[in-house]
Amino acid sequence: MRIRGIFSIIVTAILASSCGLLGGGGSEASSTTGWRYNDPEMGGFEVKALYEQETGPGLVFVDGGTFTMGRVQDDVMYNWNNIPRRVSVSSFYMDETEVANVDYREYLHWLRRVYLDYPEVYRNALPDTTVWRSPLGYNEPYVETYFRHPAFNDYPVVGVSWLQANDYCNWRTDRVNEMILIREGILEWDPNQINENNFNTDAYLAGQYDGLVRQNLQDIATGGERRVQFEDGLLLPKYRLPTEAEWEFAALGLIGNTYEERIYGRRIYPWDGHHTRNDSRRDIGKMRANFVRGRGDYMGVAGFQSEDSEITAPVRSYWPNDYGLYNMAGNVNEWVQDVYRPMSFFDVDEFRPFRGNVFTKLVTDDEGNIAQKDELGRLQREHISEEDAFGRRNYSQADYINYRDGDRMSSLAFDAEDDGTGRALMYAQDEDDFTSLINDEVRVYKGGSWRDRAFWLSPGERRFLHQEEARDDLGFRCAMNRVGGSASRRR
Repeated sequence: MRIRGIFSIIVTAILASSCGLLGGGGSEASSTTGWRYNDPEMGGFEVKALYEQETGPGLVFVDGGTFTMGRVQDDVMYNWNNIPRRVSVSSFYMDETEVANVDYREYLHWLRRVYLDYPEVYRNALPDTTVWRSPLGYNEPYVETYFRHPAFNDYPVVGVSWLQANDYCNWRTDRVNEMILIREGILEWDPNQINENNFNTDAYLAGQYDGLVRQNLQDIATGGERRVQFEDGLLLPKYRLPTEAEWEFAALGLIGNTYEERIYGRRIYPWDGHHTRNDSRRDIGKMRANFVRGRGDYMGVAGFQSEDSEITAPVRSYWPNDYGLYNMAGNVNEWVQDVYRPMSFFDVDEFRPFRGNVFTKLVTDDEGNIAQKDELGRLQREHISEEDAFGRRNYSQADYINYRDGDRMSSLAFDAEDDGTGRALMYAQDEDDFTSLINDEVRVYKGGSWRDRAFWLSPGERRFLHQEEARDDLGFRCAMNRVGGSASRRR
């Protein structure tokens, strides 16, 4: 009895001490004012404590770090566009696989079901299946079957432009966040969303979409109810295309060949060694990726093909790299966010390098209220002005697609001409003057494909294509920002 009494006294003392440290009701107190968080008696300022980001569907955590980005083999193309440079990449999330045909068909099904009065939205999202056609090859069966037939459900979607891939990322963001709100009991299922009445993350946060509310969150300050806010940490960041630096970092998977902070072998491919066949005892001799082995050899000898890869292969074919990512070499090339510039490696930041920023803000009225959503249920954005109230150029808000001043090159540094819209062209466009083939609509793609030789399987190699074009060997996968640090993931 005496021991039990002493134990009760100790527990009571600990609880009392905890209440004193955290404030009434177990709420933490502000270290700067002493006012308790999440306490209606002290104003009801709500703070989400001990936040840990949820891993979105299909994503794999990529622990960031520093690495040497760029060429690791002879520059046989003599492009001089991927000179090695040491950079750092923050932790982020990336799709385990390329986006598959069945995933993209789900997207098209939603567009067709919701935008009844705007069928052009569905039509504009359709992949170009004619990319399979060849003047001197019998590929017509792929034109008719590759995207739609269930036999190809798990194969990577191709024929998708960079613009279409970005639209898919935005749609996926909204569907995942809508599912989170349904799962948390905040919204009810609403399969009857039509036209502008559809869940959009930005519109919901701006109070311009209600949906079928099941139960809002409790408003601690007023005792009533309130909508979910960004500060609650329930909604995930946006799905997006990875940057070139992120994609290359993830593909190399350096966590697999490091000891503490020492990299004991720089990789040419997403695996160790300089060869493309597996050297493990179990799978020795098998090809590690889907690529062209040699002239006319796309699939190996009958009965010995590695995986089902006469063209593309299912998205979970071959072996994942050390981050658990499939087909970061071969199968299909993949779009990344960046605008292509040969000399990006000289210009971009050492931390989270990226070329292609276009800074925008939500459109507001004269009173500062967010403008109403459009007929598709989306909030409108506009470019941030490059001039302040005094007409001075504000370089901190430039687009930075190009060097120095975004897609509006500084007339102080270049003898540039105006294109009629107040924008200075990067190069003169008159027929009598020099014209560059590189423009702000050309994007980078990486990774090699079923049509490529082993040279292009190296993550450091880069190529480019206009953002509205598509190919039969080019797909994509999504990424997502990691909010906050990654220390909790390593513990």
